[in-house]
Amino acid sequence: MKTKPVLIDENDVVCTAIRAQGAGGQNVNKVSSAVHLRYDIPASSLPDDVKERLLATSDNRITREGVLVLKAQQHRTQEMNRADALARLQAVVDAAAVAPVVRRATKPSYGSKMRRLEGKSLRSETKSLRGRVRD
Repeated sequence: MKTKPVLIDENDVVCTAIRAQGAGGQNVNKVSSAVHLRYDIPASSLPDDVKERLLATSDNRITREGVLVLKAQQHRTQEMNRADALARLQAVVDAAAVAPVVRRATKPSYGSKMRRLEGKSLRSETKSLRGRVRD
């Protein structure tokens, strides 16, 4: 089932440059290359059903207020980290944009019931032969 892609409005996204953690030598101490992205889901321009599915997910990156917080620090440049954070945000929104398929209850067919019972009887016979031998 194809769904049309949900576009994220750039005005809804707040990006802040921060210093990256970890190894990197003097560069990591001087340059704010990591990006802290905040996306307020309830105030965004997303469709209501996508907002509900996003807020219903048990993602630790979503705060109680409904703000999705992403931190990108893989790359050495701020521009690449910003692009990475936006791509990850788009992936999260795209995953929530897909409506779950409603399960319809069905009954097992007659043939599947017979195959199941045949397997059970064969297994029962195998196990009964493991017992003590009687004359």
